[in-house]
Amino acid sequence: MRRLLLFASLVVLVDTSFYAAITPLLPDLTDKYGLSKTGAGILAAAYPAGTFAGGLPGGWLAARVGVKPTVLVGLALMTISSIGFAFADSILMLDLARFVQGVGGAASWAGAMAWIAGAAPREQRGQMIGSAMGAAIAGALLGPVIGVAADLVGFELVFCSVGVVGIALMAWTVSMPAAQLEGDSSLRGLLRSLSDGRIRVSLALITIPGLMFGTLSVLGPLRLDELGAGAAAIGATWLLAAGLEAIVSPLAGRFSDRRGRLAPMLGGLAGGAVAFALLPWPQTAALFAVLVVVGTPVVGLLWAPSMAMLSDGAEAVGLEQGLAFGLMNLTWATGQTLGDVGGSSLGEAAGDKVAYLVLSGVCLLLFATLRSRAPRLATA
Repeated sequence: MRRLLLFASLVVLVDTSFYAAITPLLPDLTDKYGLSKTGAGILAAAYPAGTFAGGLPGGWLAARVGVKPTVLVGLALMTISSIGFAFADSILMLDLARFVQGVGGAASWAGAMAWIAGAAPREQRGQMIGSAMGAAIAGALLGPVIGVAADLVGFELVFCSVGVVGIALMAWTVSMPAAQLEGDSSLRGLLRSLSDGRIRVSLALITIPGLMFGTLSVLGPLRLDELGAGAAAIGATWLLAAGLEAIVSPLAGRFSDRRGRLAPMLGGLAGGAVAFALLPWPQTAALFAVLVVVGTPVVGLLWAPSMAMLSDGAEAVGLEQGLAFGLMNLTWATGQTLGDVGGSSLGEAAGDKVAYLVLSGVCLLLFATLRSRAPRLATA
């Protein structure tokens, strides 16, 4: 089990690091290609848009063909797209490379997370998923470092190196023992599973971090740039934020195994509401960066318990775990794409303040809704 956890953690870490590498590069790419905030949001959103397109196909592949082939497909697409990103010479090619990487991410995530969820005992599921999410967040931590390195030494060397790592992981995947397929992998079973309250709630809450982080990943670097921060300072901000989030996620998963899934979910919603309500007001780069560093792990409390609840619900209704995590990819990508494009467009049209306060209100609304449904979910 430890070897499987290490393997799956490395798969999602590498995938997430390439996704997050765009953060410190966004201001320079915006200047180089003359992008508006909306254009920058489209570049950032190309990855989650690819994940949206590949979400259900990736889940279906994991459920019908198996988790090992699904991970191999995802890693192959990640390798190809990272090399494409290295040599892209237009904004269209950059958008396309990130889109393909998102499609690959949908496959590798569905395969890797279903592999873990299917193998983990139910009483340790939250902790195992939280540990894998911690690795994914560490990838988000590593991503800005990769972005800064690409800014300093060149895209070709850095992103081709990411491709080499992808090839090494493909070789490791081949050596891993295959997992047995279990559960219903039909479209009818997928639709029937949505009648389970745990599945509906978990999918809704998986959307929220994507929506919030998508908005912040575009507006945040641009605001820090306006306040005088350079690429290194922007990368350091996201490095510290992701570092704390990587520590918090396994703890939140373990807590949800012992005390129930709802408490960390409610904490994440309440904390997210406060953090985003404060983001419009700082007038210095240092203070804004502090809010990003503190607020990110608070919102990240939602990840592990939401995914564990999704896996619990899938097990209860007999849905194959690969399809469940295909749904996870679909809903995360919806939130992330809406955050990247919708949040940046709202920030451009009405100001960053409006975008942040709207998200704060969404958190408060969901907090009240989830708390009112807590008794029914706790006994499910």
